[in-house]
Amino acid sequence: MTLTLAEADKILADNFAPWVLELGLSVEEAGEAHAVLRLPWDGRLAREGGGLSGQALMAAADTATVIAVSSARGAFVPMTTVQQSTSFMRAVTGADVLVDARITKLGKRMAFAEITMTAEGGTEPAARASTVYALLG
Repeated sequence: MTLTLAEADKILADNFAPWVLELGLSVEEAGEAHAVLRLPWDGRLAREGGGLSGQALMAAADTATVIAVSSARGAFVPMTTVQQSTSFMRAVTGADVLVDARITKLGKRMAFAEITMTAEGGTEPAARASTVYALLG
């Protein structure tokens, strides 16, 4: 029960705050237990020194988890973040980021995911996150 890219993009457009939508995220892939989103480079998201801000990466990871859970369930259901832990490994400058969220456990009330964020064209992750979500519906 996976989502089409159009369905995943509609979930993104219909269920997130305007400031999240301003990140310009788009769904590149939605599968049985994963989703890949693109966070486009934008200098407005850079911090001092020119690297993409951690806040933007964390919001992208959080958002990718919602799309991955929705794809695994075949539709969006209300959910909320219970926990997110992010480790930053290298700066991203001047490149889009591919945000790959993989569901590690999907229960009736909780979902767990691991997210890898890699600069487009790169081979080493820029950041990794783990998320836990409560499924409300």
